[in-house]
Amino acid sequence: MEPESSHVPLIPGLPDDIALLCLARVPRRYHHALRCVSRRWRGLLCSEEWRLCRQKNNWEETWVYAVCRDKNKGVQIYVLDPDRASRCWRVIQVIETPWMKREGVSFETLGKKLYLFGGCGGGKNAVDDVYCYDASANRWETVARMPTARCYSVSTSVNDKLYVMGGLGSDGAAPNSLDVFDSDSNTWSSHESSMLTRNVIKIIPVDEKLYTVHNETEDGYPFAGVYDPLSRSWHAEENGIAVCFYGPTVVIDRTVYIMLDQYLGPRLMMWQEETSWDPLGRLSYLLARPPCQLVTIGRSIFAIGRGLSTVIADVDTAAKVPGFLVCSSFRPIFEDDFNVISCKTITI
Repeated sequence: MEPESSHVPLIPGLPDDIALLCLARVPRRYHHALRCVSRRWRGLLCSEEWRLCRQKNNWEETWVYAVCRDKNKGVQIYVLDPDRASRCWRVIQVIETPWMKREGVSFETLGKKLYLFGGCGGGKNAVDDVYCYDASANRWETVARMPTARCYSVSTSVNDKLYVMGGLGSDGAAPNSLDVFDSDSNTWSSHESSMLTRNVIKIIPVDEKLYTVHNETEDGYPFAGVYDPLSRSWHAEENGIAVCFYGPTVVIDRTVYIMLDQYLGPRLMMWQEETSWDPLGRLSYLLARPPCQLVTIGRSIFAIGRGLSTVIADVDTAAKVPGFLVCSSFRPIFEDDFNVISCKTITI
């Protein structure tokens, strides 16, 4: 047995449980400095104990991650701390990896990690590679490969699992399967269905079910369905929600929000279960530079457009004021006027 004196406390003079409570209070924008203090502090910030401590005491903070494609068709990932005192976009420095030049890569978050999977490029077929960015450790790693190679697939996360469907396969055909990733065991499973072809262009998680929006059919209209992950069954849905085909969507408390008419002055619409689409308000196209992506933090919707122009609107305030949305906005200054291809959030 190692001698008791070999134990190095987190903070000299304090029990480790008290030291953990002290360190967990530190705002997330200073976590990069905490990781540099010692190996033990770095290991603590990467641990589940750290995440659960911040979650239990309501000290968690949510940051926005934007995946952008520059003029050279390379991929850059930027992160935003939404706190007003430190609100700015900064780039995540990454080592050059094969996915950075690929087309059709899909992105999703699960827990404190950002996953990038699939894609194609350089005359090659779709691939099954999966890369993972751990926001706590600020490092990249590879995880288990997908059971199906995919390009331009759609995805979402529900109940600590990652769901991937649609897109093109390695032979150019449409995979008719749903791939599910369990991060705890680092394993994938695959389930086949005749409805899960490449015409699935969007998945919307509502109330632990997956609303699938499908491309236009012979009659010229998109259609929708509902997939139940527990029973692994799919059935058709009223096609009103299929309007989501036309713009980016987010969900807040079982209400779906969509941005339409981006180039004529973006307007937000909302869909509540078993009701029709209702207008929420309109944004100035001078603030949100289309095309935009949407992401939510709490009751606020972040509309992020070209060059990372960012507009923040509170849905509760917007519902009380008709017409143009009451919002705040900022536009960072970058040399490249790049497009945002995906936006996600990670909470730590």
